Amino acid sequence: MISFENLPFNAEGYLTDPAAWNEEIAKAVAEKEGITLTEKHWDIIRFCRAKGLETGKAPTLRQISQGTGVSTKELFQLFPKGPAKKIAKIAGLGKPEGCV
Repeated sequence: MISFENLPFNAEGYLTDPAAWNEEIAKAVAEKEGITLTEKHWDIIRFCRAKGLETGKAPTLRQISQGTGVSTKELFQLFPKGPAKKIAKIAGLGKPEGCV
């Protein structure tokens, strides 16, 4: 079981140090968000993680959809109520730009 107290999360629940991320943390964050991760979830998370580490910021919903080939509608089904923000949290990235 992951202890969130010892991890560098900000007040909004985003990991402030992407290097502290691992798949166990991702599973725990997803569970906290009410999401059970499937292989499709992992494909999206891994894409976002790679893109985020490459660019230094979390990808937008449009970038996620275009980069993974998963429709926006399906992203909302997989990550309800704000997929870009939820994916960024689970992937250990900061809050996506343009998200309130």
